[in-house]
Amino acid sequence: MIEMLKKIVLICGIVVLKFDTYAQNQDSIPQKVMAVVADKFPATRVMNLEYQSTGSYKFSSKYLGNDLPKGEVTALHQVSGSININLVKKSKWTLGANVGYRFISIASQNSDLFPEQIKHEADYFHYHHESLNFTYYSKLFGKMIIYSGRVMVDGSEKGIERAKGIVTGTLVLKATKKVQMSIGLVALLDPAAIVPVLPTFIYKEQYANGWMLDMVLPRSAYVRKTIFPNSRLSLGADITSTFFYLHNFAGSDHVYSFNQMEINSGLIYEHNLGGSFIVSFKTGMKTIPRARIFEKNEKQEDYIFEASPNPSLYFNAGLSFNPFAKKRR
Repeated sequence: MIEMLKKIVLICGIVVLKFDTYAQNQDSIPQKVMAVVADKFPATRVMNLEYQSTGSYKFSSKYLGNDLPKGEVTALHQVSGSININLVKKSKWTLGANVGYRFISIASQNSDLFPEQIKHEADYFHYHHESLNFTYYSKLFGKMIIYSGRVMVDGSEKGIERAKGIVTGTLVLKATKKVQMSIGLVALLDPAAIVPVLPTFIYKEQYANGWMLDMVLPRSAYVRKTIFPNSRLSLGADITSTFFYLHNFAGSDHVYSFNQMEINSGLIYEHNLGGSFIVSFKTGMKTIPRARIFEKNEKQEDYIFEASPNPSLYFNAGLSFNPFAKKRR
């Protein structure tokens, strides 16, 4: 049962890496759906900066199916930034681009991330991604349907490593001021994906006294509460990933991918500073079902290294800018 749960979480995590936020521009979306995109704390933000620190944790691991001595990561720091822009805006479609960069620094016991037999040359890594995104709005069964496609490349400081793609379809079942609900399918054009297609479910409902239920499955689920006119507190969990490329790993001239799926459970505090700037602070428990290393052009099932880390504490601070943010009335 535990192994089955781990596999389910891993599959969801793969989708989270590709999960497209469908509406990035309030001017190109009908009025009934604007509330999903352009509220005071939107899911998609034009510019975003984040710093995350993860506390120490121990892990067991295997290399080529053989058990390795237990290790310990004493600190994991990540600094990241991203920009979402619309290149063309029309009434029924948008063309946009996304650019992001992440710096990962890992400190471990004895100053090595991996045991001596698979020692890597550095404990810091660079990861970048760039994508071109197309979104089209139409009608199906009398309801709005949103089609989107994304072509993405990513890589390391040595250049572009891989090209990937994603196609989504999202049917808006309900879009009122109080409730927004939609269902969809995500198709992953990536040989490393565990499943090629996965369903999605988005549900957001406003309650009295500033309470809100906000679910974007399989990515996240939160209960939110407005505590001041420009602030809110959230309790829940989301699935994220630490991903980067490895060169000169275990003495090989091949390029490998490191993929660590993470469930971040805890509290989020967000404050709208006015002028479309938002600060956020997150803290709680990070659970890592599995971390794997596999050759970048191979499937994840063909991994050469696998680790099972213990849970750890984490802290995240962010600053974002969104010109479409609105004051709640």
